[in-house]
This record gives sequence, C-alpha cells and structure tokens, in this order.
Amino acid sequence: MNLQELKNNIDKITDSNSDKELKLQQICDYLASEISLYDWVGFYFKNGDKDELKLAQFNGEPTDHIIIPFGKGICGQVAVSNENFVVQDVSEQDNYISCGWKVKSEIVIPIFVNNENIGQIDIDSHTVNAFSKKDEELLEYTCKKVASFL
Repeated sequence: MNLQELKNNIDKITDSNSDKELKLQQICDYLASEISLYDWVGFYFKNGDKDELKLAQFNGEPTDHIIIPFGKGICGQVAVSNENFVVQDVSEQDNYISCGWKVKSEIVIPIFVNNENIGQIDIDSHTVNAFSKKDEELLEYTCKKVASFL
C-alpha cells in the first residue's frame, strides 16, 4: 500500500468540482479498486434527527442494512462511541450485524464536522485480519477530506 499515492488521489477526488454525492461515490469506487482487501466500501450518515444511520454511496454487493440504529452493529457502535472500530474477525463480535457470509473483518471510521459525528466510512473484507494501522491512517485521512466538503 503506497499511502502517499492513495492520499494524493483522494485529494484529487475531494478537491474536484464534482457534487458531494459524486465525490463520495468516486471515493468508494477508488478505494475498492485500489485495495484488494476492500470488498465493500460505503458511507453511512446520521439520518436527520433520528438516532440512526442511513446508507449513502457504496461500492460492493447491495446490503439490506440501509438503516442502522445507533448502538447496533459495528457502525451503530461507532455512531455512539465516536471512535474508530477495527474488527479483525467479525465472528468474535457479539454486537455484529452480518452483511453477508463472506465478510470476515470490518473497519469503521467516523466523520466529524464541527466536532460532531455526522457519519462514517465502513469497509468490509472477505479476509480475516485484513486491516493495519496504514488502513486506519488512510481512512482517517479520507474522512477528514470528506468532512471538508460536507
């Protein structure tokens, strides 16, 4: 993983004149195409005033999890904790919502705008132990760049 090259290309997407929905889709598509262990890449955002997340742009197999209540699953836990959550083996998680039998690991990084957790990027992998500190650094960077245009 060439972290700097990936960050530079995220910059190109986020600094473009495209609308925010297109930028979010381009980020999903880019990360899914460049990192082989990223089998599903998507964004969830707070659904208005409700204590739930709503699926936005994604790349990967369709999911039934369009709405996720705060506290449920990895994404719902991040909405409450405001902290990164890296799960190297989803079978070891009690509060896990399965998005499919192929998913073996997941990483979720919150997006903050004006110190408020407004959403997150969610990555699923079909490989156990798929994520490293470099993935976390890249995705934190990506979330900061996303926050800059939301």
